[in-house]
Amino acid sequence: MIMLAAHLAAAVALLLWSVRLIRTGVERAFLPQLKRRLKTLAGNPISAASGGGLAAMLMQSSTAVALIGAGFAVSGILAPQAALALLLGADLGSALMAQVLVLPVQGVIPFALLTGIVTFLKASNRKIKQIGRIILGVALVLMSLEMIRTATLPIAGNEIVQAIGTYFEADLVSAYAVGALLAWVMHSSLVAVLTYAAFAAAGVIAGPVAAAMVIGANLGGALIPFVLLWSGERPARLVVAGNLVARGLVTVLMLLLLIGGVIDMTLLGAAAGQQAIVLHMLLNGVLIILALPFVGPLLRGIDGALPKHPQAMSDSVSALDRDAFDHAPLALACAQRELLRMAETVQAILVPVMHLFRGWDPELARVIERREDDIDRMHFDVKIYISQLRETELNDAEGKKTFDIVATANSLEEAADRIAVNLVALARKMHDGGLAFSDQGLADLEDFHDQVVSNGQLALSVLTTGDAEAARQLVAEKDRIRVEEQKLQERHLKRLQPGPSASLDTTNIHQESLRLLKQINAALSYVAYPIAKETGDLLDSRLARADGLGSRV
Repeated sequence: MIMLAAHLAAAVALLLWSVRLIRTGVERAFLPQLKRRLKTLAGNPISAASGGGLAAMLMQSSTAVALIGAGFAVSGILAPQAALALLLGADLGSALMAQVLVLPVQGVIPFALLTGIVTFLKASNRKIKQIGRIILGVALVLMSLEMIRTATLPIAGNEIVQAIGTYFEADLVSAYAVGALLAWVMHSSLVAVLTYAAFAAAGVIAGPVAAAMVIGANLGGALIPFVLLWSGERPARLVVAGNLVARGLVTVLMLLLLIGGVIDMTLLGAAAGQQAIVLHMLLNGVLIILALPFVGPLLRGIDGALPKHPQAMSDSVSALDRDAFDHAPLALACAQRELLRMAETVQAILVPVMHLFRGWDPELARVIERREDDIDRMHFDVKIYISQLRETELNDAEGKKTFDIVATANSLEEAADRIAVNLVALARKMHDGGLAFSDQGLADLEDFHDQVVSNGQLALSVLTTGDAEAARQLVAEKDRIRVEEQKLQERHLKRLQPGPSASLDTTNIHQESLRLLKQINAALSYVAYPIAKETGDLLDSRLARADGLGSRV
C-alpha cells in the first residue's frame, strides 16, 4: 500500500512539474508577444475573454493569465473590467485544455518525448528550444496521467479507500471543500481537475464525489491569485476579488444543483472521469454567460467593500544577518536575499509608473517615491554589509561574489532612480503643462514599458533560481530592447513629419521616456551578468550567441 501511495504521489508530482514545464516554455519563448496580443484583444469583454482563454490554453495556467491581467490593471493599461474578463476567459480556456489532455492519444507519447528532447537539446535558436520544452511538457503530462490511472487501479478496492469514498458520497460539501483545498495546495486547478478525473476513471471515487471536488477545484483555483495579490495594488486586488466572488457564487450554485439531483451526470458522459471533465467545462461556460455581462456592476460592488488601501504591513526584516560573518557562504546568501528584496521593490514601482502618464495620481507618485527611499536604504545596507564581510577571510571565489553583489545592488538602485526620479518627473511635467501623448505615441510607450516589465520579472527569476538559461535570455533581451528602442525612436520621428500637435508638444518627453525605459531594462539585465560570465555565455561586452547574431566561444 505504501508503494502504491508513493507511485501515486510521484505521478501527481510529475503532472505538476509537466504543466509548469509547458508554462515556462511559453513564457520564455512567447510571453512579450502574448502580453501584447492580450492587450490588443481586451478592447471589449468578449474579445478579452477569448484572449484570456487562448492564453490559458497555451500557458496551461489560468493563474498566470490572472497575474498578467492584474498587472495590466495596476499599470492602467487595462480597466479592471477588461482584466476581469481576461480572468473569466482564462478559466474557460484552462477547462478546455483539460479536455484536450485527457484525449486517448497515448500512442503519441514516445514520439512527443523524442521530438521534445531532441529539439530542446539540439536547437540553437532560443524559441525553437522552448518549443521543444513545450512538446516535452505535453508528453510528460500525458505520461503522468497514465501513471495516475495505473497507480490508482490497485487501490480502488482497498477497504480504507472505499470507506473514505463512501463518506464523501454522503457529504458532497466536504468533498467540495477538499477539492478546493487541494487545488490551492497544488497551485493549479488544471492539475487538480485532471487528478480528480483520473481518480474517478479508476473507480477510486464515485462520479458525484469527483463532480463535487471538481466544483471545489474551481473555487480553489480562484483562491490562488487572490492570495498571491491581496497585498498588492488596489486594481490587482479588485480584479482577483471580483474573480473569486463570481467563481464562488457559481460554484456554490453548481454544488447545490448537484446535491439536489438537478444535474444529471449521465448526460455529461458515460464514464465518471469524462463526466468530471465535462462538468468542469460546463461550469466555466455558465460562469462566462452569467458573469461577463455584469463585470462592471460586480466590480463596483466589490470596490465599495474593499479597504481603500492594503492593510498596513510591518516593515520587512532585513536579510542581512551579521551573525553569519563567521560562515562566508551563509553571509553571501543573506546578501543575495537582500538583492532579491531590492529587485522585488524595483518591480513594484516599475509596473504602475506608466499610469502617471495617462493621468497624474499624486498618491501613486508618493508611493513610488517612498519605495525608492526603501531601495536606497537597502542599497546602502548591502554595501556596508559587504564591506564588513570583506574584512573577514574570504577565498577568491567568495571575494569575486562580493563584487558581483555590490555591482548588482548598484544596478538595481540605478533602475529605481530612473523610475522614481526621472520618469515620475516627466509625468509630473506633462501634468503641469496640460500635455498628452498622441494615441500612437502612448501605445508605443505602453508596449515598450510592458516589454521592460516582462524582463523585470525575468530578472527576479534569475535572482531567485540562478538559472543559466534564464540569465542568457535576459542578456539577449537587453540587445533586443536596444534595437526596439531605436525602432520606436525612428517611428516617433516619422510621426513628427506631418506635424500632429500632440507629437510635437511632447516629443522631448516621449524620446526621453523611451531612453529611460531602455536604461531601466539594461540595469535590470545586469543581474544576469555574473551567471552568464560563469557559464561562458558572455563575451567581453556582448552575449555569446549561436543563432546567427554572434558566435559562441
